[in-house]
Formats: sequence, structure tokens, C-alpha cells
Amino acid sequence: MKTSKKITKEEITKEIEIAFSGKPTQKEIKKIKKSAMSKNIKLGELRKRFCKKCLSFFTSDNSETRVKKGIKIIKCKNCGYVNRWGVKTKTLI
Repeated sequence: MKTSKKITKEEITKEIEIAFSGKPTQKEIKKIKKSAMSKNIKLGELRKRFCKKCLSFFTSDNSETRVKKGIKIIKCKNCGYVNRWGVKTKTLI
């Protein structure tokens, strides 16, 4: 008979920090995303570091980044998906 181990939010957040300290694989990102959704943990800025579609970690080799009219555009070279994020601009007075 299998014994199920309950994982707390703190343990999952530690796993997320450890995984994103290096270069996670697609399987690791999928596991992190699934466990974060199960405990309702927000990834915040970390969700901008991987592709929404194929879950590959963005590097300079597999992504193309542009900023246009206050929008950061990241194109994944693996699957071709285009991620768009708003950029907060600071105004100098």
C-alpha cells in the first residue's frame, strides 16, 4: 500500500527557489508549475523566465527578446510562441 506524503507550502517554495537558482529542464518546470498550482503559490516574476507553451527555460540561445512601446516581447525559438509582458516605465521629473 502506498503512503502519500503531504508537502507543505514552505517545502514547495524551497523547491522552486532551488530549481530556479540553476537552469531547470522542461520536466522540472512542469513539476514546479503543477505543485505551485496545487498549493495556490504564485510564481510572480519567475513565470516570465520560461515559455508558457513548451515550458523551456529562456536563455540567449533559445529566445529572442525585444522591447517595443512599453511591452517586452520574448519569442521562443523552440516552439515559436510569443510571450508579451508589460514593462513598467519610470518617469523622471
